[in-house]
Amino acid sequence: MSRSQKQKMLAGELYVADDPELVADNRRISDWLDRYNATHTRTQAERQALLEEVFASVGAGCNIRPPFYCDYGYNISLGRGVFLNFNCCILDVVKVTIGDMTQIGTSVQILTADHPRDPAQRRQMLEFGRPISIGANVWIGSGAILLPGVTIGDDAIIGAGSVVTRDVPSGATALGNPARIKAGK
Repeated sequence: MSRSQKQKMLAGELYVADDPELVADNRRISDWLDRYNATHTRTQAERQALLEEVFASVGAGCNIRPPFYCDYGYNISLGRGVFLNFNCCILDVVKVTIGDMTQIGTSVQILTADHPRDPAQRRQMLEFGRPISIGANVWIGSGAILLPGVTIGDDAIIGAGSVVTRDVPSGATALGNPARIKAGK
């Protein structure tokens, strides 16, 4: 039996993003984003309830300040007390996991979507995803970009404006473009 484009996407395989099922999913999240991004005057609890409508899981006390952007929502899991500041974007074509008490600055981009290096495959409008995992008690500075497939360990710090292209171990500080582990404390 042939697998759907959505099944391929969720498995991290090559898929076509303009498949009707995925377009419908994206339209649903776009409608939800319109509602969510109009919640500036709502309480954190009211925003949390909206997050629980679409995310895979949401721990207690999460706060995402609008505006916020994502591809689907259903691939995002937030631990307890997660905070995302204004203007964050999560391209969640596959799983994005954010651990307890992680703080994410303004305009951070968490990007699981990737594209084939083979130009013939790109001409076919194929893409794929690689999951991102962010540990507990991580601090990600404003404007940082996390590229597909990276893992950030617990208690790590990502400097503002850094481009994370590789895994960052627990307790490490990574800075720059590309982000490199800072020696010492």
